[in-house]
Amino acid sequence: MKGTLRLMSAAGALMLAATAAPAMAGTTADLLKRLHEKGILTDDEYQELVKGQAAEAAPVAAAAPDAGYVRMTPSGVGLQVGDVTLKFSGSVNGFYVHDNGDTPSATTTVTGGVATVGSSTSAVRNGLLPGFLKVEATTTQGGWDVGAHFGMYPGINSVSYAGGGANSAGNPRALQTAGIDFRQTYLTFGRAGFGEVKIGRDIGLFQSESILNDITLLSSGTPAGNVAPSNTTLGRIGTGYIYTDFQPQITYTTPSFSGFTASVGIFEPLSSLTGPAETNKQPGFQAKFVYDGKFGDVSTRLWASGITQKHNVDLGPDYTGWGWDVGAKVGFGPVTVVGTYYDASGLGTTALNLFDTDGLGNKRDSHGFYLQGLATFGKFSVGGSYGESNLDYANAADAIANPTLVDKNSSWVGQVRYGLNSWVTLLGEYVNSKSQAHNGNKATSDAIAAGAILFF
Repeated sequence: MKGTLRLMSAAGALMLAATAAPAMAGTTADLLKRLHEKGILTDDEYQELVKGQAAEAAPVAAAAPDAGYVRMTPSGVGLQVGDVTLKFSGSVNGFYVHDNGDTPSATTTVTGGVATVGSSTSAVRNGLLPGFLKVEATTTQGGWDVGAHFGMYPGINSVSYAGGGANSAGNPRALQTAGIDFRQTYLTFGRAGFGEVKIGRDIGLFQSESILNDITLLSSGTPAGNVAPSNTTLGRIGTGYIYTDFQPQITYTTPSFSGFTASVGIFEPLSSLTGPAETNKQPGFQAKFVYDGKFGDVSTRLWASGITQKHNVDLGPDYTGWGWDVGAKVGFGPVTVVGTYYDASGLGTTALNLFDTDGLGNKRDSHGFYLQGLATFGKFSVGGSYGESNLDYANAADAIANPTLVDKNSSWVGQVRYGLNSWVTLLGEYVNSKSQAHNGNKATSDAIAAGAILFF
């Protein structure tokens, strides 16, 4: 009897909302959700009414395809306008970071090192991620699913805009402004059985899985420049993988075949950050292969990716930079472990084409890895990781000319998380970073970070 009364009350509320314009569809959904959350509706009653609402809304939408109405989306905030869905999603984060580095001396100089050298510093800053606001417009036209995607990434710290644009060195003074990094501008089109084509600027393929599965993506990791913070920290970039970066590209991704997907792309060629001047004539190429599967209670994600690009050096020998990486993410019960490894030649370390040659076009080899574990118990998670990136000399002459060149950057990370709610996660972290030069110089720094990150 009580269930019948609850259902009749909810049905009455539903009928009242249904008499409004189609734009009230979102209001009806919210009303049912609230009734369910308050225990007025059981799970079965809630699902029954939601199905009924969807069935009644369908002919209305078909009769008035140009009408705008709010609808639920899996994440973010969704708005249906005719046959176009607009979706807004984003993130905001901030951390208190205290960093303590070695006292500067002749033996702490490491060219390309990521560990801090200098006195203790404190900052309130972004972590590895800046904030972001992503706007997407998607629809189906002529049997094709198409979309326009825009991603804006504003930091909370003021930047100088000198040399690095929106991600330049920080400028912690009054009357300054934060940087807005417009990382994503791309279109997509695809359909079932065909896959998807992406054209525009977005994250690369090589090493993308390494950063997307890194626990420091949500936190700080190695601070790198805590005195005057720019938009982001380093996380584990340079201490386990090379930054994939956001790059102009034309990429095709296959449909999923029993858990397997493949992506291949043509990329804008990148010039060396530290090598001789280049006039590159050929595009770069990247590819990624991913398998997602589940074996009983064990979930797996396996990947491999590769990159290659020819560099046309103005005054020196041309060279071809290449690299590959493999990785695995395995989950069982409350525990998730990740392992990655990369090997490269003529790619450098930390960022693509940073210290990739000796300055004359002779390639340097590099490699690295990280191992990571995360255990979740209810709202609490505890994790840790170790990783390193190694860079070799190009030849004997390179060793003589660049004695303080970084040999290895490494870091240990310990992290705790608490899921405050479905939007906000609180995080605390300890990071020990170490940089070693080929001549024996070394620098070590310790950092603690505490703050929060929000996703919607």
